[in-house]
Amino acid sequence: QLQLVESGGGQVQSGGSLTLSCTGSGLRFDYYDIGWFRRQAPGKEREGDSCVMSSINNGATYYAEIVKGRFTISRDNAKNTVYLQMHNLQPEDAAVYFCAAAAGHRIQIPLHPADFGSWGQGTQVYVSS
Repeated sequence: QLQLVESGGGQVQSGGSLTLSCTGSGLRFDYYDIGWFRRQAPGKEREGDSCVMSSINNGATYYAEIVKGRFTISRDNAKNTVYLQMHNLQPEDAAVYFCAAAAGHRIQIPLHPADFGSWGQGTQVYVSS
């Protein structure tokens, strides 16, 4: 099973930018669809922001409407890493961001957490107004 570690969270002012990284350890990182989810409060459901598909699916990308035009997802399979560039961050983007991996089945769009079997520990993003 793939193990994932997120990094890059922090605090920014409204309109600022951050880049999150998700690094995986395990075999064939390129076989996994990697998604980014946010959780805005403890106990609240995780919401899928973006996903980059496996090499089998030609690395296709998906963005939720709330992040389209502001976030960009990319992957570097040689480094076992997926990046989420976040621009024009707003206070409502403040959340714990998790990356997650799925393989062996078609994931649903919009993203559903239940489709992803491996999760990182999360990285906190704060956005001040």
